[in-house]
Amino acid sequence: MSAAVTPQVTVMATDTGVNGTALTVLIILFLVVTVLGFSAARFMRGDNLDSLDEWGLGGRRFGTWVTWFLLGGDLYTAYTFVAVPAAMFATGSVAGFFAVPYTIVLYPIIFVFMARLWSVSHRHGYVTSADFVKGRYGSRELSLAIAVTGFLATMPYIALQLIGIQAVLEVAGVGGSDNWLAADAPLLVAFVILAAYTYTSGLRAPAVIAFVKDALIYLVIIVAIIYLPTKFGGWDHIFGAASDKMATTNEVTGKPQGAFVPGDGQMWAYATLGLGSALALFMYPHSITASLSSSSRNTIRRNASILPAYSFVLGLLALLGWVAIAAGTNPVGLDGEPNAQLVIPQLFEDAFPAWFAGVAFAAIAIGALVPAAIMSIAAANTFTRNIYKEWINPQASPKQEAKVSKLMSLVVKAFALVFVFTLDKQNAINFQLLGGIWILQTFPAVVFSLYTRWFHKWGLLVGWAVGMVYGTVQAYQVVNPVTGKHFGGSLDMIPMIGEMGYIALTAFVINIVISAVLTLALRAGKVDNGVDETTAYDYQADADDPRVAKDLAHGSAPLTPEGE
Repeated sequence: MSAAVTPQVTVMATDTGVNGTALTVLIILFLVVTVLGFSAARFMRGDNLDSLDEWGLGGRRFGTWVTWFLLGGDLYTAYTFVAVPAAMFATGSVAGFFAVPYTIVLYPIIFVFMARLWSVSHRHGYVTSADFVKGRYGSRELSLAIAVTGFLATMPYIALQLIGIQAVLEVAGVGGSDNWLAADAPLLVAFVILAAYTYTSGLRAPAVIAFVKDALIYLVIIVAIIYLPTKFGGWDHIFGAASDKMATTNEVTGKPQGAFVPGDGQMWAYATLGLGSALALFMYPHSITASLSSSSRNTIRRNASILPAYSFVLGLLALLGWVAIAAGTNPVGLDGEPNAQLVIPQLFEDAFPAWFAGVAFAAIAIGALVPAAIMSIAAANTFTRNIYKEWINPQASPKQEAKVSKLMSLVVKAFALVFVFTLDKQNAINFQLLGGIWILQTFPAVVFSLYTRWFHKWGLLVGWAVGMVYGTVQAYQVVNPVTGKHFGGSLDMIPMIGEMGYIALTAFVINIVISAVLTLALRAGKVDNGVDETTAYDYQADADDPRVAKDLAHGSAPLTPEGE
């Protein structure tokens, strides 16, 4: 999940002293999940891990609860834990609380289309959404566009998970040294462990660790939401303090600090952020990877029904940002500058005994490991299937595919680590915001194509390109009023409507219009729209369907088309 604001990030702690008890608890829990990560290779294991189906999708045999924990661990990341309440703390409900309705809107959308993607992917052995687009249109170019977009959008997402771990380590008093090696060594160790068990166990590692991660997060949030209001004057005082802060004038902008309740002029921003984010979330490769690992199409639908439980927890988590206002939490970095991103770790360190703060730190750190592992696997699968096998080595065997994907998962994580070590952390957030804009532009080619081939492949490709360029240019032109830097947010004026809205959704509408207009022209000109290897039956196939079982036993050869 992403935040729509870009508060200035400087990951430094307010206290340079080491919190020994909290750090010890953090290390113990980290070691527990490390053991689980390596032992996960035997969890629901098939014959071996020498194929993408086994290494990258867990053998496509995860049931309802494993998929639920895996998707929850995948979508609700460490950065969610840090950024959503930080946005509530800094600028209020528009930038922070929009995440709650968007995850409520999200699951009915998933219920409708994801089961069809699962069926056709199971039927044809697709591993990525770009695989499906290639099969639907026979277009290597459109498939490459989908793959590259997913790959690029995922990279900064992985970097943000490492930043989440870094923030916890520094609040715990580790990593504040002036010596770069001493400062970065803890994060480097976490990276090596993550890379090692992901390489060894594939998707089974985050699937197993997700149980621990979610148990810790549920425990921490429920305790916090019950205990903290009693400690800081009750909810009436908390809401009052938040309302007062949001009404104060920002000395730099001359405008109110934020929004306690969105006003009339902010509804377009709030609604478009919610809808655009909901449409985009399951376009990311890691969301699709976790979904395709499930054992049946009904597993997908059951998860769409029970995943909103996470939305309830997310709402409680968001309110902790306002609890921090009432508590007087002062997240200031070693450079003396305010840093809202530190507010939740700092709140827990200030308000709880050291051992429980350690549990909360572990929840955030482990909450980074699960999505980082899934994201790196998904990005590696995308590279292997849609770039390496499609453009470099078309004759690659399943074993070669698995080997390339394992190595690429290491490269992807190493890139994210270099990104964190060498670039301003604000760049990771800027690129992640861009990633949200980019990934939404793949929606027409993926989701519309699950229902119809009316759109022309070249129309979809040009519409995607226009949406990408428009979204990138508009995001660049948003200047942060505090820092004066570009990529200062993801809201801009909506053309013809004249209201502030989510840039990604505006680009998405332009994308659809361009695709539709070009499709009309290309169809009128009778331009070839490629070969469709799927059939109507493929989109309803299930795991226990005898035709699918027979087909898979013969190497996933297509069934006789039934027409559409």
